[in-house]
Amino acid sequence: MERLARCWYRACPWRFLLAPLSLIFLALVTLRRWAYRLGWLRVTRLHVPVVVVGNITAGGTGKTPLVIWLVERLRQAGYRPGIVSRGYGGRAKAAAPVRPDSDPAAVGDEPVLLAQRCACPVWVGRRRAEAAQRLLAFHPEVDVILSDDGLQHHALGRDLELVVVDGERGFGNGWLLPAGPLREPRARLRSVDAVVVNGGQNLARMPAPQFGMVLAARRFWKLGQPEQAVEPARFAGRAVQAVAGIGNPERFFHTLRQFGIRAEPHALSDHHRYRAADIPAGTVLMTEKDAVKCARFGLPDAWALAVDAEVAMGLEKMILERINRHGHKAH
Repeated sequence: MERLARCWYRACPWRFLLAPLSLIFLALVTLRRWAYRLGWLRVTRLHVPVVVVGNITAGGTGKTPLVIWLVERLRQAGYRPGIVSRGYGGRAKAAAPVRPDSDPAAVGDEPVLLAQRCACPVWVGRRRAEAAQRLLAFHPEVDVILSDDGLQHHALGRDLELVVVDGERGFGNGWLLPAGPLREPRARLRSVDAVVVNGGQNLARMPAPQFGMVLAARRFWKLGQPEQAVEPARFAGRAVQAVAGIGNPERFFHTLRQFGIRAEPHALSDHHRYRAADIPAGTVLMTEKDAVKCARFGLPDAWALAVDAEVAMGLEKMILERINRHGHKAH
């Protein structure tokens, strides 16, 4: 799978062999979307606004930091947000709550990270509509739902759709799965409310409003002792190891190099299920998403890089105006 993913972003002639499968995938995606539009499949509408944060490419693009940013902005505006997620990589099938100390193997790594960073109700479930309904039943104070990675989950009605795009990798070769990274055709962007480009630069010929986003990394915190934080300069010039089991590990390694940290990289697959043997000896640097799964190993010298999304002006205003336009007011 990793070799296939690498070919999505470079010239690989054998992708033409997968073109028939991509056409079948396109037909299935189109048929499924129209089935919801025509009412053949049920769409669940909630009594609170729903903001979907997703992407049209496979792999990580920076959705989780944007969700964290949205929670903070909504809370500042007087809302009480809740989050639902698929819980990818977890065993849970039915709707279930996520706590900061939940087992990532059961509920997924990103939901646990969201529960730790956002301090708001987080529920997972393969049926996001069910997860959202259960969340609202247990937390009636919640007045806006954020659906993490729910763009293609049409069973949950939504008021806004935000698509996150990796500004460095873009849409790869522009082909649909499995010949390319696209989950949906680029034409899908005509119907979304905004495109958030992780990397800051604008993408050409975008049919929806664009907003730049950068991930600001300012500190490392120690696994097992999150209250202990240090500046990146602490690791400059030292022999350190770096592990990353995320959608684009090179982004993490590049960030370390920008800090002057020359770490030996260890790239793993997205949502990798860590074992203690996967962690090299010595000082180890990792992402917060990796730290969620590695905290249980009791590593003596492991540090997670905390990142915060910085989003271009205008997106927050657009979201709040759109929510209010639908008749939902903050308390």
